[in-house]
Amino acid sequence: MAKARTPITLRLYRGSTRIAGPLTGLMLKRRMKRGKEDPERIGERHGIPSLPRPKGPLVWVHGASVGEILSVFPLLERIRQYGYAVLLTSGTVTSAQIAQERLPDGVLHQFLPVDTPKSMQRFIDHWQPDLAILTESELWPNLILQTSEAGTPLVLINGRLSERSFARWKKMKRSAGALLSRIDLLLVQENEDASRFARLGANRVAPIGNLKFDSAPPGADARALSALQRALHRRPVFLAASTHKGEEKAVLEAHLQLRQQAPGLVTIIAPRHPQRGDAIAELAAELGLPAVQRSQEHLPDRGTEIYIADTIGEMGLLYRLAPVVFMGGSLVKHGGQNPIEPAKLGSAILHGPYVSNFAAIYGELNRMRGAATVTDAASLANSVERLFGDPALMEKMRESAYDTVMRMGGALERTMNAIQPYLVQLRLR
Repeated sequence: MAKARTPITLRLYRGSTRIAGPLTGLMLKRRMKRGKEDPERIGERHGIPSLPRPKGPLVWVHGASVGEILSVFPLLERIRQYGYAVLLTSGTVTSAQIAQERLPDGVLHQFLPVDTPKSMQRFIDHWQPDLAILTESELWPNLILQTSEAGTPLVLINGRLSERSFARWKKMKRSAGALLSRIDLLLVQENEDASRFARLGANRVAPIGNLKFDSAPPGADARALSALQRALHRRPVFLAASTHKGEEKAVLEAHLQLRQQAPGLVTIIAPRHPQRGDAIAELAAELGLPAVQRSQEHLPDRGTEIYIADTIGEMGLLYRLAPVVFMGGSLVKHGGQNPIEPAKLGSAILHGPYVSNFAAIYGELNRMRGAATVTDAASLANSVERLFGDPALMEKMRESAYDTVMRMGGALERTMNAIQPYLVQLRLR
């Protein structure tokens, strides 16, 4: 019966991914060459486990990448209090590295298999999860269909659906509805997310806030932080965080404008994709601003004006250096990057106009004057100049950003209250 109700688009997807299954090896090899796969754990991407399944009830939690798994760490700890084993999956090398460093006791990590029927079936057959918890917008068809067919309850937490994703899914509304109907409960971040999911056919949807407000800010290696602070000699520091292609030029042009007004300024550029560090260094050199790259194990010296932080897992370090942060993905039409971490670490936030992915957060930060919008290199330079020229204004903006994100917490408790019946049911089994 369930198969008859599956729309033809999903049946075609399942059929095509079944046929294409043997080709996934080639795709993964290409990704390995680019450093996007771990060669020692490539079997996990085919659904072949590298660890045994623990005895007793198992809760499976999946987050796509670094941001998602960091947001669920407090939840993992709370689930562990029930005594259940937890399997955490993710899809990127960086997230796996962070998971291995910070996993709570009793939590195992595996890479999520590629979304083919055979790989996903191997995964489900081995792990036999008793409850599956997906995060944000991880709507992989084979994952959802096969997990549901195995009788495993599915819950989506911290759900969000951007305008762009909603527009794509709306073109396949029957497919979206068929997938969402397999999810027992959707706990989403904002009212807009709830509305979009409901319009696509989701049944039980509740807006309960963003788990990232309840996550601890990223840490920093004390020795690395001390070394950078010594190297910077108390010079003013401005950070452009998680920048995307097209934004670095505006940041560099802003720095050129700021040279006279903010003597000694060091601009740190931390690209969203660290492999772009060389290209950013070349762009800086073209503008007459030789750059130093952290990936080459350099520290800034007295002559350094542009410092490219093209490394992984060091945002906590960088945010602690910079009282003013520009959040990337917002001067280009990407939708913005999450400002919660720098706000929690006491940074004043600047951002471009394109922040639809985090519209509610930026809207509240702007309303409380913990953040401000810039539109181009000139307005970015003017805003940075004003903040460094008025320490009282900068401090007020930093405090407002911190207070705003702390006030917006509470999603962790609401999430636990919502999934508690599922956890209790596992015990009754």
